[in-house]
Amino acid sequence: MISKKLNLQNAIITLIVGWLTLFVLVPNLMIIGTSFLTRDEANLIEMTFTLDNYIRLMDPLYAKVLLHSFYMAIVATLLCLVIGYPFAYIVAKMPEKWRPIMLFLVIVPFWTNSLIRTYGLKIVLGTQGVLNKSLMAMEIIDKPIRLMYSETAVMIGLVYILLPFMILPLYSAIEKLDNTYFEAAKDLGANKFQIFTKVTLPLTMPGIIGGCLLVLLPALGMFYISDLLGGAKNLLIGNVIKSQVLNARDWPFGAATSIALTVAMAIMLYAYYRAGKLLNKKVELD
Repeated sequence: MISKKLNLQNAIITLIVGWLTLFVLVPNLMIIGTSFLTRDEANLIEMTFTLDNYIRLMDPLYAKVLLHSFYMAIVATLLCLVIGYPFAYIVAKMPEKWRPIMLFLVIVPFWTNSLIRTYGLKIVLGTQGVLNKSLMAMEIIDKPIRLMYSETAVMIGLVYILLPFMILPLYSAIEKLDNTYFEAAKDLGANKFQIFTKVTLPLTMPGIIGGCLLVLLPALGMFYISDLLGGAKNLLIGNVIKSQVLNARDWPFGAATSIALTVAMAIMLYAYYRAGKLLNKKVELD
């Protein structure tokens, strides 16, 4: 019996490792290899080693797009945190019978493709869209506000699509809080603000960091949101990769840009890992 279980475990592990190797490792190695090759007009790629693709990333034009991408992603992350933390806190403190319903409402948007939801935003944010018509009907504005094809529209789109990714880890962290910590803080004379800043916030920091990463990393590459809502002046780094691969047919430079983005994400994940270790160490010392 034990031998059969071990054989089954080995078979499952082999299958998973083989799957990840074939569909994750090999494609990524191909992208890394392509990033060091030369573009060819006829065959897309020429087997000539070069570092020019990475040197091109230092061009002010691409550096500006990269910085703008990080700016947009960071602002969208902060907005999701400001909106998501109070919501997650309120849901976590609700009676248990209501929590599944609220979480269900958070998860429901995942049932619809994000591209379709982005198209739906165009109907809401357009000059003759639902938002402008509603504001004009309530006589809050005299003429339509131009939101489409602006940085504001891209920001709204990013927050709308990525907000659930912030709420879920925050809820998980808040829901696990031990009430004895709050009772002890009250006994020591702490007010509500002090309890939040000294107890709640530090203990939910893993959820905050996890939620921020889950929002920040995808926000850098959601090129279709920028395409549909932002126009040509509000590009993300994902737009550069898409245009280089599909339009300019410069696969090596597109691969180099993708690798640069992956490295930036890896640095952020490592920072999250280190922050988590330091936080756990601090909790143990306390």
